[in-house]
Amino acid sequence: MDRDTELALVGRLRDGDGEAFDAVYDAYRAPLFGFLRRLSRRRDVAEDLLEETWLRLVASARTLRPDTRLGAWLFTVARNLTWSYFRSHRMREARTVELLGLWPLADGGPSPFELAAAGELEDRLERALAELPARHREVLLLVAASGLTPAEAAAICGVRPEALRQRLSRARAALAEELETPRPVATPRLEEVPT
Repeated sequence: MDRDTELALVGRLRDGDGEAFDAVYDAYRAPLFGFLRRLSRRRDVAEDLLEETWLRLVASARTLRPDTRLGAWLFTVARNLTWSYFRSHRMREARTVELLGLWPLADGGPSPFELAAAGELEDRLERALAELPARHREVLLLVAASGLTPAEAAAICGVRPEALRQRLSRARAALAEELETPRPVATPRLEEVPT
């Protein structure tokens, strides 16, 4: 979203324009849900946190600063809600992950082999991402999956840009190491065939 459109939407939100909320919702719903889903690793939690993020926007719309960066504001709220959820529920991170693709497949009809290879890569990437500590997963999701700049991600995480760049570097290295670590492949057990 270009800055002029964003500023106009902020102004309309401050004026209580419901259509402005709809435009913000349409622009940020999918990236916010993807971020929350991967950060929390639970679809039901992500849905609840996303709903709460939108409620916070509605409650705060009239008090937004005129120069508010909507993406950064929304991701900050979503991130803070997630960490509050983790703290309040003392939730241990689950080790099983529902697999989601990070990137859509390109148009043009990939072959079955390409689909299988892409699916395998997505599975490996999702598993490796799930094995990372939450702080590493968070920064990768903000920068790589959500497309925010490191400076925007630093503001969302409440750290200096240099600290975020270090965290991002460590997260990338940890992800690369996790992807290189061989994992045992479960082989199906053959059932005895009655004769």
